[in-house]
Amino acid sequence: MSDLALQLSENGRQWLIHRPLEIGLYVVLAIVVRYVLHRGIDRLVRGNRRGEDTAPRRFGWGRIRGGRLPAVRRRTVDDPGKAQRDRENRARRAQRAETIGSVLKSAVSFLVLIWVVIQSLAILGVNVAPLIASAGVVGVALGFGAQNLVRDFISGIFMLVEDQYGVGDVVDVGEVTGTVETVGLRITTVRDVQGTLWYVRNGEIMRVANFSQDYAVAFLQLPISYSADVDLACRVALEAALEAVGEEPLSEDVLGAPDMLGVDGATADRVSIRLTVRVRANRQWAVERELRRRILRAFDENDIAPPYRTGLPVSIGTERSG
Repeated sequence: MSDLALQLSENGRQWLIHRPLEIGLYVVLAIVVRYVLHRGIDRLVRGNRRGEDTAPRRFGWGRIRGGRLPAVRRRTVDDPGKAQRDRENRARRAQRAETIGSVLKSAVSFLVLIWVVIQSLAILGVNVAPLIASAGVVGVALGFGAQNLVRDFISGIFMLVEDQYGVGDVVDVGEVTGTVETVGLRITTVRDVQGTLWYVRNGEIMRVANFSQDYAVAFLQLPISYSADVDLACRVALEAALEAVGEEPLSEDVLGAPDMLGVDGATADRVSIRLTVRVRANRQWAVERELRRRILRAFDENDIAPPYRTGLPVSIGTERSG
């Protein structure tokens, strides 16, 4: 009887003291590991943001001669347009780092949780090998059943790592063209020019045209009449464009001088001349509108006729009476 009581007390200690303590230790260890890894990821993200937000100092001090500092120091002044682009790029990289950091923290939490569950089951005497094998089979089945979802997530991760586009970029993703409002691992939302918000699955995006990375080109196709002087039209258009880009607000958006490419095409009723100018990203449409207005006014002042000054001719046929 005493042996049975001793055995029961031993089993009781195992189930009520030792095993719960072991499970508790694993849980505490998992919490510490998760906290340390999350702190490391946050430190990487904050360090990346701090390094990008800190502008490099551009002071050139020359050599110290005779133990005294020189009376004059050289300072280079950044271009305002370049400074704006640098700020936008830093904000873009910071947002991408935060998104990738949240993905890494979610993955760490999931892996730590799985590890704690497996260790706890092993402590309780459960054979985890069949469970792991079954989980593998279930994972394969779910992978086949939810392959579109998996493809969306994988495409979202690669999109973030490769920095294909970000919030505020104007993109063409095939079905829709508009401004990116949110970027997620599964869904990207794009608002078009009519205000419609589109939810686009990342796995369905086969190609992306980004109008907002680095710089853009304002592209003008100017039609004139066959009776107009082509050389004069090219000269007037270029002079009007140069005058426009030298004034505000266009001067803040333009990155280079306008380039007159000359005659681009000729049809039965018109001659087309082409002019381009390199501008800041997302500003090409505003620059095109203003340049087109200035050039059309200059054409009118120099009597350079459009293809149809009074509109397209319309022929009215009369029915024959039988």
